[in-house]
Amino acid sequence: MDKISFYEQVYQVVALIPKGKVTSYGAIAAYLGTKGSSRMVGYAMNQVHSLSLNIPAHRVVNRNGLLTGKFHFESPTKMQDQLASEGIIVEEDKIINFKAHFWDPAIALAL
Repeated sequence: MDKISFYEQVYQVVALIPKGKVTSYGAIAAYLGTKGSSRMVGYAMNQVHSLSLNIPAHRVVNRNGLLTGKFHFESPTKMQDQLASEGIIVEEDKIINFKAHFWDPAIALAL
């Protein structure tokens, strides 16, 4: 049996984030059992734009709700525009009422 790569595991989790919800790099890392590797989750998210995958990368932000990955999208406003289309308000690159929109994979995907 082949082991799936860390990046593939990240993409599997991100694909499950519901519309209108966001999660953080650290929450994904913790869910995957690699707490402390949020930077690696960020690297995986940066890479997704060069792949032909349908991964909602705009739903992954930093632990404070900041759109730190916005420069990896086609335009600097694309991430915010995609979030706005799902009802998430962003001001000055920060999600308003972040906790209300936060999706924790450890809770949502618990067996």
